[in-house]
Amino acid sequence: MKPSNILRNQIGDVMLYSGAVETIQELLTLLDLEQIEDNFFRGENYRAPWKRVFGGQTLAQALHAAYQTVPEGRYAHSLQAYFILGGDIDIPILYEVERIRDGGSFTTRRITGIQKGQAIFIMSASFQKEEGGLAHQIDMPDVPPPEALITDEEQAEMYREKAPHLYKRAQTLPPFEFRPVETLNLLDPQAHPPLKHTWIKAKGAMPDDKQVHQTTLAYASDYNLNSTSFLPHYDQIGSNGLMTVSLDHGMWFHRDFRMDEWLLYVMDSPSTSNARGFNRGSFFTRDGHLVASAVQEGLMRKRR
Repeated sequence: MKPSNILRNQIGDVMLYSGAVETIQELLTLLDLEQIEDNFFRGENYRAPWKRVFGGQTLAQALHAAYQTVPEGRYAHSLQAYFILGGDIDIPILYEVERIRDGGSFTTRRITGIQKGQAIFIMSASFQKEEGGLAHQIDMPDVPPPEALITDEEQAEMYREKAPHLYKRAQTLPPFEFRPVETLNLLDPQAHPPLKHTWIKAKGAMPDDKQVHQTTLAYASDYNLNSTSFLPHYDQIGSNGLMTVSLDHGMWFHRDFRMDEWLLYVMDSPSTSNARGFNRGSFFTRDGHLVASAVQEGLMRKRR
């Protein structure tokens, strides 16, 4: 079933969103691809205000495409992706899945996102049968609970009149509620430690399907991770700002979780060099279980 805020485009019979994804159900519809052939799938695009395909969308859609070819009972434990070209939001993305291997416990897939006959995105993903074993994890940081914090949209109210473009960017992922622990004033740029914490939760109930929660987390994991490496350099960026783009993204799924329950996204940036910023992320449940990890490197060029 297609969501209500869409229009019919002249590219075949593809349905493209006419605006932002407004509800969690519309997001799940966006991530549910059309199967063209056994190993080919076609995806619509979130109409991102920055006029390029959102990286989290390609991560989630590629993972969904791979899942359609994976034996039942195997779940993603890792993925590694590269963003090769900026995607055109006016053209659907064709995902080709290569069935690399089906082993006794693990399944490997390679997924290529294609527009205009060119690869704009590639990803490898590995899936595993569930099994027991040794276990340990790092501790969750001691931060205020989400109920003690305001949302990122409420924090952005300071930009509504003085910097409308910054205010608009805070409204880009309405299916999720974000409650940042730190407050950053972009109107008074100062250097900050390369560390931040944000609570995240889907706005609305989601189905009891592990695949759905993993693909949704892949979508949300691209939110705000790359900008962690900017924090120590805000006082040096200047009025022209930075030319930034995500270069790659990796994820590991450790334990079960639900996206319609609060997760703490802990982000840090160990290094920035050679016009690239390296970022890490960890997702914890409210009771302290580490459920997923992410890494991302992004381009950081000062505009002249």
